[in-house]
Amino acid sequence: MILSGHEIKEQLGGNIVIDPFDESQLNPNSYNLSLHDELIVYEEVVLDMRKANRVRRIAIPPEGFVLHANQLYLGRTAERTETHNLVPMIEGRSSVGRLGLFVHVTAGFGDVGFCGYWTLEMFAVHPVRIYAGVPICQIFYHDIRGSFDAYASDKYQHNTDIQPSLLFKELDPESAKDPQMKLPFGIERSHR
Repeated sequence: MILSGHEIKEQLGGNIVIDPFDESQLNPNSYNLSLHDELIVYEEVVLDMRKANRVRRIAIPPEGFVLHANQLYLGRTAERTETHNLVPMIEGRSSVGRLGLFVHVTAGFGDVGFCGYWTLEMFAVHPVRIYAGVPICQIFYHDIRGSFDAYASDKYQHNTDIQPSLLFKELDPESAKDPQMKLPFGIERSHR
């Protein structure tokens, strides 16, 4: 069952945290999340699943930033969310999709217990100018049935920034434990 907008508001401060919260962004059964003012792009010609790939940080200026076609951009929500005892999911907004911008290419299915900012996998069909602060996607919540273990990954939980792929931590867990292992330039480690 999907929570209504009224139920989302009712559960704020308990099972749901959205910070900052703006009631004007509440929909009948979702809440609009806005785009932060930075993006990252990968600098590697070929991305490697087994390593931390180099990235470059891009600031979105007040006049906007043009996303080029066939280029993956990683952004994040301006809002930090926490979800307890519910399953969070995010989807792009139809008004944004109608501009040819895919806001969350994959992995919109969140885990019960996730706390942090949502990294957005953005891909434009043709050039489109984006702006920081624009409502870019929407979060909605499902009930969960049965017992569960809350999300506790050391990869993305309690993140404070845009998160490039950290799949290498799964593929080579021993090297991922090395405190000297460097993340891509401009990316900080998530703090618990």
